[in-house]
Amino acid sequence: MSIDGYLDDASPDRLLLSNDADFDRVDDVRAGCDAILVGAATIRQDDPRLLIRSPRRRAARVARGVPADPVKVTVTGSGGIDPAARFFTTGESLKLVYCASGVADKARDKLGENATIVDAGDPVDLQRITQDLARRGISRLMVEGGGHMHTQFLTQGLADELQLVVAPLFVGDSRAPRFVYDGTFPWGPRNRARLAEVRQIGDVVLLRYGLTERFGE
Repeated sequence: MSIDGYLDDASPDRLLLSNDADFDRVDDVRAGCDAILVGAATIRQDDPRLLIRSPRRRAARVARGVPADPVKVTVTGSGGIDPAARFFTTGESLKLVYCASGVADKARDKLGENATIVDAGDPVDLQRITQDLARRGISRLMVEGGGHMHTQFLTQGLADELQLVVAPLFVGDSRAPRFVYDGTFPWGPRNRARLAEVRQIGDVVLLRYGLTERFGE
């Protein structure tokens, strides 16, 4: 995020907050996860591929007996996701779309064979989603965004670790997407999150926080 807590600016073009060394670090973190989750808004705005970039890391995953790329996961309340998005068209890994009950059939009709559609309740229930992921063998989930997904996972106490990279710039525009939005978070003046690591990576800084007793497992 920027110094003032934004994930992007308000322009049509994506604002690159990180650098090559940190992109490689993120690739390494992805390679150690079973699945990567982004919100539907992130798919619409950023069109991410969510693939492992490094051939060495891809080969190491295959050698461990797992697919070269983690499972891709998204959450939608409206079902309004383009089947041509790179989330669906790139990579051979399973694509899971968790939908509000009322739009699950619509999503199945729209996405066809591009993804597995799962009814996540009405409204969408993150507890239900994480339980379903666990039943599917997902033990390490990486939540990459956007701000509304971050807010929901953090306010519900579902995140064990927070990796926050701060870029040396300000966005200064309240129209831009934030790292988190309003909510009641478990960590406050009387219950501070545990700072586990501070690391400079070129011109950005990584802050790692342990949020639950499961951190580090």
